[in-house]
Amino acid sequence: MQSLGILGVGELTEKIVLGLRRAGYTGAILLSPRNAERAQALAQRCDCQVLADNQSVVDEAEAVLLGVRPASLNELAAQVRLRPGQHLLSLAAGVGLEQLGQAFPAARCVRVMLSYAAQFNQSNVVVCPADPLTEQCLGSLGQLVVLEDEAAFELATVAACMNGWFYFLLHDLQQWLSDKGLPPEQARALVLGNLQDCVASAQRQPYQSLNALGQAIATPGTFTADGLAVLMHQPVSATWGAACEVVLDGLLTRSRLAEQ
Repeated sequence: MQSLGILGVGELTEKIVLGLRRAGYTGAILLSPRNAERAQALAQRCDCQVLADNQSVVDEAEAVLLGVRPASLNELAAQVRLRPGQHLLSLAAGVGLEQLGQAFPAARCVRVMLSYAAQFNQSNVVVCPADPLTEQCLGSLGQLVVLEDEAAFELATVAACMNGWFYFLLHDLQQWLSDKGLPPEQARALVLGNLQDCVASAQRQPYQSLNALGQAIATPGTFTADGLAVLMHQPVSATWGAACEVVLDGLLTRSRLAEQ
């Protein structure tokens, strides 16, 4: 099993390491030292090694996971030299393959995207373009989605942002139930349970549209239909669509600026 180096030990890369070890990944995991306290704690918890500097990570790893923020990309690129053909798996949102190739000209660059659910091996694992080593390395972290088109990858990034937004919607629903007198833990269980019901049903009926699945429940005369009528007069979906447009515009703008 290949060794994996991590440049940038943060929230997401930490959860990726947790998920890899949970899934039985036995290869060496080599950590950059910049975030020293977090890196040392992760090393002790997950049998990793913290190396002296970023170049040491690159030198000893077969594949490198790039976990720094896009704003730090150029600074990091000036510090390290990857070997010809060495795999660089980039988590940097909005940084395209062309920009990665300019920053790390020798590397075999692949864009990847995961969520915090990687620690539980329940994340979407989005890879662009197809790359067997990357898919083998990260595929155990959840559901693998392989894209060849970077435009599609940017849309997948918007979808990943929805992951964070959902928590606030679920919180509001839980809070409403709690305000009406339901104990918070029971309100949380009901909201999450109903969400899981929807996901399970939709996954088992892939040829049914999500709208059709909802309409089958919200039939005329039901309480579900009564509530849906209120929602349709005050469509939250329009606000969510606007949020998606803002994220996509930001991603595309960053990409255009990088090409100039």
